[in-house]
Amino acid sequence: MSVRAIRGATTVIENSRESILKDTEKLLLAMQKANNINTKDIICIFFSMTSDLNAAFPAEAARQLGWCEVPLFDMQEIPVPGSLSKCIRIMIQINCQKSQSEVKHCYLRGALVLRKDLIKD
Repeated sequence: MSVRAIRGATTVIENSRESILKDTEKLLLAMQKANNINTKDIICIFFSMTSDLNAAFPAEAARQLGWCEVPLFDMQEIPVPGSLSKCIRIMIQINCQKSQSEVKHCYLRGALVLRKDLIKD
């Protein structure tokens, strides 16, 4: 069994608790579906948000999904001038049989610009 990291990101419309939790949940579920993740295989999840977001902890969305045994960690992104705003990023580390090339990273909404190489025409 290998340890793999799955990346994802999304943007929110506004700095509100509702917006942060709703869009974080959508991203978590998209990452879970795309990679057929069983929560028992999750080692941990890292969440980061840009400095313009502070209305909620994105990890709360995972708890609301019932992922209560998964270690979660929230942090703030480095505020690089000109970088994407209102962005939430997630990295899920899992135990799995997938090769690195089989892992499917998920970028939603305005975060699609972060990984143009993953966009399928």
